[in-house]
Amino acid sequence: MSTLMVSVSGIRGIIGSGLDPNVLVKYTSAFADFIGKGSVVVGRDARITGEMVQEIVTGTLLAKGINVIEIGIVPTPTVQYTVKKLKAQGGIAISASHNPNEWNALKLLNSTGQFLTPEENETLKKLSDNTCENYKAWDKLGKRKKYDDALKKHVEDVLKLKYIDTAKIKRRKFMVLVDCVNGAGVYVIPDLLKKFGCKVIEMNCQKNGIFPRLPEPIPENLTLTMNAVKKVKADIGIVVDPDVDRLVLITEKGEPFGEENTIAQAVKFILSKKKGNVVVNLSTTRAVDDIARDAGAVVYRSPVGEANVVKKMKEVKAIIGGEGSGGVIYPALHFGRDALVGIAITLQHLTEFKRKMSELKDSLPQYYITKKKIELGNTNPDEVIEKLVQKYGDEKCNTDDGLRIDFLNHWVHFRKSNTEPIIRIILEGKSQKETEVLMEKYLDDIQKLLK
Repeated sequence: MSTLMVSVSGIRGIIGSGLDPNVLVKYTSAFADFIGKGSVVVGRDARITGEMVQEIVTGTLLAKGINVIEIGIVPTPTVQYTVKKLKAQGGIAISASHNPNEWNALKLLNSTGQFLTPEENETLKKLSDNTCENYKAWDKLGKRKKYDDALKKHVEDVLKLKYIDTAKIKRRKFMVLVDCVNGAGVYVIPDLLKKFGCKVIEMNCQKNGIFPRLPEPIPENLTLTMNAVKKVKADIGIVVDPDVDRLVLITEKGEPFGEENTIAQAVKFILSKKKGNVVVNLSTTRAVDDIARDAGAVVYRSPVGEANVVKKMKEVKAIIGGEGSGGVIYPALHFGRDALVGIAITLQHLTEFKRKMSELKDSLPQYYITKKKIELGNTNPDEVIEKLVQKYGDEKCNTDDGLRIDFLNHWVHFRKSNTEPIIRIILEGKSQKETEVLMEKYLDDIQKLLK
């Protein structure tokens, strides 16, 4: 069965079972027609299928008369940053983010370096239905060039960000254990940390593109990493996913800082410097609302997906935004989730906080979030969510993306995934026990709806 998934998150599938050469040609060709003319930046993460996918993508763009700027193995945010920096007409980041080794994907970017908006995705979808018939003649093909300074320029501008005092961070002499899951982060994160004066201990930092564990940076996949942070007595553990748009932190105790707290602490730091609007998605912790309220700021929520968050950020002129999966979006550099930016903000925040990582965690509003996946077999997830809307219609509901219900003591969000054939349930409450009990209740509700 084909695993191909087409959404605002890109064109994603398993190589050899969904994301095949003909599919790559189809959507790259449609993207070339969407761009029209000019240059497209192409970069990829380190996974072993990346070279094959890149060759097909590049060849197709050239055949369509589009110039290609190749930047090599880099984080997805570096592709985004480079599109903006070089004023290219678009970009393609080849990465399936946190999916396992066998997956890959095309992440399509517009001329601003951002993911295609929902409206642009609709245009692309129409083009993809009939797009492989207008290749250029031999003398009108696109030109290929390599640009080797993408990572260097990205790092330089991160170090120059307002509110980031590199000299001050260096004086803290942080010891950092970094886990890059052998992905694109290997090519930049250890070096970035060294520029901040950190003593760096590398884990899973081989340039082989083979993930040594499940690559999604969630606690159950990070047991060895958390143990290592405690064993070496590091001040902080830093984990990134294969394409380095998600940042997950570990305290000096070898305990999860909490992926939701990555954006919470970033919002707290930026709002301490400047007042402004904040945007997070519907699945992100309520801690952001508490922090913003204390700072006299307003939080807006968008559907899940970077493109949706960015769209809302632009609408409300937000100064900081992101997603609770560890994604920090700071438009002062570019509109995209960027672990490099998240690391800079975190180190500056911790430096000014003057205490330990675990104490920084304790200073944030305390909530407990739990996440479950439900595989529905042949059942349409939209039908399940519609039945939930009917059941809870009298409560405070938001149906912009599935169903989010806000209660005084908790909230719950049901949504079908953009990246996997499942329904996700995200639930947050004030205590771990309460959250676990409520999750069992909602799981039971869905099982009853399926009968």
